[in-house]
Amino acid sequence: MKYLSEFRSPEIVEALLKEIRETVKGNWNIMEVCGGQTHSLVKNGILNMLPANIQMVHGPGCPVCVTPVNLIDKAVHLAMEHKVILCSYGDMIRVPGSGMSLLEAKSKGADVRILYSPLEAVNIAKENPGREVVFFAVGFETTAPANALSVIQAYQSGVKNYSILTSHVLVPPAIEAIMSDKECEVDAFLGAGHVCAIMGMSEYYPIVEKYKIPIVITGFEPVDLLEGILATVKQLENGEYRLENQYTRIVEAAGNTSAIKAIDQVFEVTDREWRGIGEIASSGYGVKDKYSAYDAMKKFKFDMAESHEDPTCMSGDIMKGKIKPNQCPNFGTKCTPVQPLGAPMVSSEGACAAYYYFNMITVEEVI
Repeated sequence: MKYLSEFRSPEIVEALLKEIRETVKGNWNIMEVCGGQTHSLVKNGILNMLPANIQMVHGPGCPVCVTPVNLIDKAVHLAMEHKVILCSYGDMIRVPGSGMSLLEAKSKGADVRILYSPLEAVNIAKENPGREVVFFAVGFETTAPANALSVIQAYQSGVKNYSILTSHVLVPPAIEAIMSDKECEVDAFLGAGHVCAIMGMSEYYPIVEKYKIPIVITGFEPVDLLEGILATVKQLENGEYRLENQYTRIVEAAGNTSAIKAIDQVFEVTDREWRGIGEIASSGYGVKDKYSAYDAMKKFKFDMAESHEDPTCMSGDIMKGKIKPNQCPNFGTKCTPVQPLGAPMVSSEGACAAYYYFNMITVEEVI
């Protein structure tokens, strides 16, 4: 199958691993800023096949994981107290808030529905004119176009009972926040290919120049990831830093101009809180005033107690790359996918879930 089987070829994988082993001399920490990449690295055993002096550091690459507790609580509040039809992608409904998850709210009678597209939610609003319908708009830049189009469609169709609860986060400001941390030991980044497929490459050049670090935009299959790792290692060993695009079959320099136009029409850049990390300036999207009638934060009143993170959850340190999931004392014991302390153990892109489901063990344990 074109663009799939050849990127999972054992022969190509082995050749790339051999070249990486022959190239690397120093000790390097490379962060992937995408949960899909993390899962592929873990699932395919790549972490244990790399030389020991290459450490992959798992960044805040899961938008579900970094959605703050207070927004999850607000979604639950809308479903339970305002009796809205609360629509969401599947990953979000099991993420714990400070009180309950959306799944628990559903079990208590709330009308919570799992959808594949926000455009479905607009149709639900049309079919239920007497009910308010709210779509929990979570994601990186990748899902922003579809959420923007749902607002545009509702606006143009005159649908008044639809709104979005927005929790969009942006990758480049997160990379800057990581690099600005005095404890940061990251030497290079694998860029999230799906994000760059939407937004293009221009936002990464200033980061490369400012922090003198290689960034290689990379796909998600084993060959993609190993090509990306090899490219970063070559730069690091040669004392170079530049932006490269491994994912050329998908990513173009200018991105998807139609998608960017839709984003710019509905959203504006704003400060955003990241769960377990804190507020990062200019790191999210908020709904523009023109479409404020479709902004659930402005449409509804939230008379709620202050939300608090579970103090025993170490997801913040995990998403900053300071520890690996299996270095958390609660991993697999007090924190499991059935009873999670935090979002990374629940989301299909969460690092903790990847380590749990694929029985990840450390290189030291293998040796």
